[in-house]
Amino acid sequence: MSVARTLGELRRSSFTAERLSTRRVKDELRENLMSRLGAGSAIFPGIVGYDDTVVPQIVNAILSRHNFILLGLRGQAKSRILRALTALLDPQMPYVAGCEIHDNPYNPICRRCRELIAKEGDATPIAWLEPEHRYVEKLATPDVTIADLIGDIDPIKAARGGHELSSEFTVHYGLLPRANRGIFAMNELPDLAGKIQVGLFNIMQEGDVQIKGYPIRLPLDVAIVFSANPEDYTARGKIITPLKDRIGSEIRTHYPATVEEGIAITAQEAWIQRDGARLHIPKYVQEVIERIAFAARDDKKVDKRSGVSQRLPISAIENVVSNAERRALTHREKLIVPRISDIYAALPAITGKLELEYEGEMKGADHVSRELIRTAIAKTFDGHLYGVNLNQVVQWFDLGGEIQLSDNAGALEVLEGLSQIQGLMEKLGKLNVNAKDSAEMQVSAAEFVLEGLHAHKKIGRNEERVFTAGEKPIKIAEKQPPFERDEPGFGRKRGFN
Repeated sequence: MSVARTLGELRRSSFTAERLSTRRVKDELRENLMSRLGAGSAIFPGIVGYDDTVVPQIVNAILSRHNFILLGLRGQAKSRILRALTALLDPQMPYVAGCEIHDNPYNPICRRCRELIAKEGDATPIAWLEPEHRYVEKLATPDVTIADLIGDIDPIKAARGGHELSSEFTVHYGLLPRANRGIFAMNELPDLAGKIQVGLFNIMQEGDVQIKGYPIRLPLDVAIVFSANPEDYTARGKIITPLKDRIGSEIRTHYPATVEEGIAITAQEAWIQRDGARLHIPKYVQEVIERIAFAARDDKKVDKRSGVSQRLPISAIENVVSNAERRALTHREKLIVPRISDIYAALPAITGKLELEYEGEMKGADHVSRELIRTAIAKTFDGHLYGVNLNQVVQWFDLGGEIQLSDNAGALEVLEGLSQIQGLMEKLGKLNVNAKDSAEMQVSAAEFVLEGLHAHKKIGRNEERVFTAGEKPIKIAEKQPPFERDEPGFGRKRGFN
């Protein structure tokens, strides 16, 4: 079906003057959201873990026609949710062609469009906007100015058009007017200077803005949404109280509540489908990677105010797959199967995601990251192999057995050495791996078992990844000193007067 190209054609279409003149952006979001709710459709496809917490609060804010803010630590999908709001906009929206602020053909607010419609009438050209073009996003930084957000005088326009500086035709519109009839998103709001935040008052309370230096006010139609990190309130800035008071709803985001939710998010966001050989990522490898982030969020050596972004497991699993891919290419293996050793090889993707407290800084990011990996391995091991008798494997090492597992070694070479460990290969069935599976899968599962035993201090391992017998605790018989040292002179023996 052809779309209207002139104002006359628009008048004869379904986009009536009554509908376009009275229906504002927040009404549009509300109506389309109600349609989705009535049809049982997903509100924010691809957003995992918020169905019972964040999403209902956002739905309430939109139904209430509120401007709202998402508060949460880094890596909690705040920006992604804001960008997903465009799915609640109409597929197409008409505006006066050439207008910088996408003026409503039936109710223009800028002088240029009013004069054009008065002159051209039904022949006024009409253009159309798609939802993604109705979304304007700005990252708040200390150097943002009122001119960036609202607008200012443009001397070049005045010179080229022969206009007086006081003419409305010399206005250079900022981001907010350009978001007219759409959504304006401001990320990291506390980083915006306080005096610039004041510039948002009018648009949020009165629904209009005043361009600097002009006796005109533009009644904009815009939905405003924000994001912020709670840490920013004290570390880099704050949201001034009058602006915060004008924000309709404050919605808190959070990290995944369960490991399964984290795995689902990581699998969705990470780039792991590579060209070339087939890829199989064992469930225990995925779980270890995800538990690293969970362990870091609970660790006292990691700064909780900064948080541990979901980007940590996403970046880590990409590096893990790349290390396994490099090994497969080197040994011409047809199947890529990551191992636990590949997680240690992915330390560069982990250390940069952690903000450490003083104790952590003293130990170093590498040391803290290795401890987190070991903790994650131990918990994953317990989940998959709890109650499995591995005494025979431990005894093999206690009797002097040792094996080196390099992350660069080929699967066939490593499998030959692992097969010598008594009782090891027989226990892989608990990980859904048996002798009929590929060498790559058997090696990955066997290495996980050994790393789990090491994490629980049943066997030892050095930095060269040589697994040996674990250190046995030395029992020292308790013996009382002959003298009671807490008494003056230490001269009185126990049991004597």
